[in-house]
Amino acid sequence: MSESRKPSQKPGKLKAVHTSPEADALAYGRLMPQATDLEQAVLGAVMLDSGAISIVIEILRPESFYKDNHKMIYQAMVDLFSEQNPIDLMTVVEKLKKSDDLEEAGGVSYLVHLTNIVASAANVEYHARIVAQKYVQRELIRVSTRIVNDSFEDSKDVFELLDEAEQGLYEITEQNLRKGYQSISELAARALKQIEHIAENTDGLTGTPTGFSELDGVTGGWQNSDLIILAARPGMGKTAFSLALAKNASLQHGRSVAFFTLEMSSLQLVQRMIAMEAELDNQKLRNAKLDDHDWIKLHQALERLGEANVFIDETPALNVFELRAKCRRLKTNHDIDLIVIDYLQLMSASGNDSRGNREQEISSISRALKGLAKELNVPVIALSQLSRAVETRGTKRPVLSDLRESGAIEQDADIVTFLYRPDYYDGEEDPMMPPGLTEVIIAKHRNGALKTVNLRFVKEFAKFEEFTDFNFIDPKSGFSNPTDNFITKSSRINEDDIPF
Repeated sequence: MSESRKPSQKPGKLKAVHTSPEADALAYGRLMPQATDLEQAVLGAVMLDSGAISIVIEILRPESFYKDNHKMIYQAMVDLFSEQNPIDLMTVVEKLKKSDDLEEAGGVSYLVHLTNIVASAANVEYHARIVAQKYVQRELIRVSTRIVNDSFEDSKDVFELLDEAEQGLYEITEQNLRKGYQSISELAARALKQIEHIAENTDGLTGTPTGFSELDGVTGGWQNSDLIILAARPGMGKTAFSLALAKNASLQHGRSVAFFTLEMSSLQLVQRMIAMEAELDNQKLRNAKLDDHDWIKLHQALERLGEANVFIDETPALNVFELRAKCRRLKTNHDIDLIVIDYLQLMSASGNDSRGNREQEISSISRALKGLAKELNVPVIALSQLSRAVETRGTKRPVLSDLRESGAIEQDADIVTFLYRPDYYDGEEDPMMPPGLTEVIIAKHRNGALKTVNLRFVKEFAKFEEFTDFNFIDPKSGFSNPTDNFITKSSRINEDDIPF
């Protein structure tokens, strides 16, 4: 009778025992998936034909091999390849000698045996893919075994378990199912289809529309797989502008939008969107001090917003992995066309990436956001704070060096856009400057022109709208155009009583 079944033992809660995947597999009476004969064939083929490493290295990593000595041999081959040295029996033997791994790898006789079991490298890709499949199976067993063991632990939080399970499966996918290269003929055919599709659209938009005609004219809409950074100092209207982009894309153009708010609650965000759509004073809406006409506008706005495909997530301190998992599900279930994150500095990295300094963490987050945009093939708009250096200099108009905490944000972004309101800062008010004028400064545009687009910010409604000379009303004079403040009189030169 086993130790755990002795009658004298007091009954108690069974605790999960964490073991290796191999031990778990043997406990189930099964061997781990493996293809050691094909591992030998791959290694022998590479030593026979050094050109085979270029094929194999895209498919296999050292840990893909089941046997430890095969991992050592393949690692030596990878090192030789990275050093641009030839790969054959002799060079591999010498490399293993230098690392003092030759005997543990099986010795010279075993390496000679590997070269003798294959005639050529003709089938090396097929063999390598089978070895990779076996590795994926072992990884699935490893992750599943860990999940099973942890699930028996009552002290483990169930949501942490779900997160770890999804993270483990995603890592397997990320490491083993990468896209390869494509031929120019395939890409040319896709490019032709895209050009024909653009030609059919009379508006000239190729991406997700912003709802602002001049901005769309510069960007062609937000392009799929692009990372767009929207940066400004606090109070400039970043959230309001991003809400306008989400609302316009959904209501005006039928796109689905995922909006991640790390700063405000989802209810606050919706109230701002209602105020924007109904053109109701935000303060009046919060206090519910509405007259009959306001209630009518409110219900009409709610009816319109009810048709919007905007999905809001208010998870605080969202990390990159959680964001990626949520976006993948939204893409699968709702086919989202745009992702908005408010804002980048409130996010955290996941795993080892969160253990460095803040600059490294922000770099990791920006890289992950760009990877997410490419993976889901949708534009990702990430709001970002600017450094306080803007406040200390004479001109407050932001530049790329003002991006806070990391130059990686500028590097990873396809578009960097700044919001700047000249009337926000004391001492910069110009009596000739239309109130609410907002400059949308496109400071970086990887695939297009740099330009500044003017919009109007209506503070009462926290709303952005198109800039025209006629929608700016001077509250003091009541005139819509600054030139209207001047009274024009005819010249007296033609009057009869002029004495000359």
